[in-house]
Amino acid sequence: MDNSQRLVPARVELGLRVAGAGLLAATGATHLDLYLTGYKNIPTIGPLFLFQVIAAFVLALAVLWPGGRLIAAAGALFPVSTLGGYLLSIWFGLFGFTEVRTTAGIVSGLIEVAAFAVLGVVALAPAAPGRAQGADGALPARLRTGVPGAGRAVGGLSALALVLLFVAVAGAGGAPTGGSGQVLKTASIKGVTVLTNAKGFTLYWFAPDTATTSACNGSCAAYWPPVPGHVRAGPGVTGTLSTITRSDGSSQATYNGHPLYTYVSDTAPGQASGNNLNINGGLWHEVTP
Repeated sequence: MDNSQRLVPARVELGLRVAGAGLLAATGATHLDLYLTGYKNIPTIGPLFLFQVIAAFVLALAVLWPGGRLIAAAGALFPVSTLGGYLLSIWFGLFGFTEVRTTAGIVSGLIEVAAFAVLGVVALAPAAPGRAQGADGALPARLRTGVPGAGRAVGGLSALALVLLFVAVAGAGGAPTGGSGQVLKTASIKGVTVLTNAKGFTLYWFAPDTATTSACNGSCAAYWPPVPGHVRAGPGVTGTLSTITRSDGSSQATYNGHPLYTYVSDTAPGQASGNNLNINGGLWHEVTP
């Protein structure tokens, strides 16, 4: 018998099912944490995160059913689709939201690839004789027969997914903010006059900040890039400009005592998609001059 057609013993399959269920539950728990800590407030993305959480936990229970190869296949495809959404949101943006590189995103992506690999083997590898086979039908029968080279195919696809994940996160970044010394401007967005950086991107202030300290650090600062210090006032900018020193030693511009930020999901001038969002630890507001 070819190595690619080796039968998977029942005990090994059970172990793979338990591992796959654990990985699905882990990705559900990760997305639940992200949902509760701010993603629930992002239009469209929030409901999708909630759906992902529910589906992950339901599938985690379902894949434990012996012989349920269709369910195992669904369990394998689900994390891949989630990973695909993550990659799209990094490369192109998804429903107006652009992802950035974060530890949580990388860990979640790795878990999703592992879940696909484990459950892909369960769904596609040939079954050992005498095992509970589940419902009859053309597709279940095909899955019971197994796919030639299933192990190598799943391994190759998993490797490809890992490559795409690391390429995506390596190239992920924040929205352009310009350099130190840029001229701040004003613009009208949806009838409201707001402060912008030199390239026309809306500037925001963060409710938990003080006049001397930024509360947005780490992954928060990846989504909300701080505006470098020592900016200059352009026409219509009448407030007080100053700078603070961030926890990493860099300088950040402030306006009327508010440290200034841009938002990574604003991909062009004239957008203010971060206004009034409650995410990354607090409320965000566009700066009005």
